[in-house]
Amino acid sequence: MFIAMNRFQVKRGAEQTFEEIWATRESYLSEMDGFVEFHLLKGPPADDHTLYATHTTWADKAAFEAWTQSEQFRTSHARAGNDTGQSLYLGHPRFEGFEVIRSERNAAAA
Repeated sequence: MFIAMNRFQVKRGAEQTFEEIWATRESYLSEMDGFVEFHLLKGPPADDHTLYATHTTWADKAAFEAWTQSEQFRTSHARAGNDTGQSLYLGHPRFEGFEVIRSERNAAAA
């Protein structure tokens, strides 16, 4: 399994716009072989930004790499724009990719 994460430092006051962009965009992830699940995470606020992260789980690294080179990826990211004309971010998103070495799941959890 492979986990792909992007961290976003969203400027304070731009959180609602950022969340609306993600809520209304078409991701096309479900069309991809090896896609497992996606989460948009909201972290703690700092003085000048709020931390967000995307967390996507894939069957393996090859499935993730196929996504990044797919037409679905290009289409999804082309429609993920910010129409306000102002940057929502402090800097660029930071990508982190992880090979899953060990997993544990609570079978009784929903």
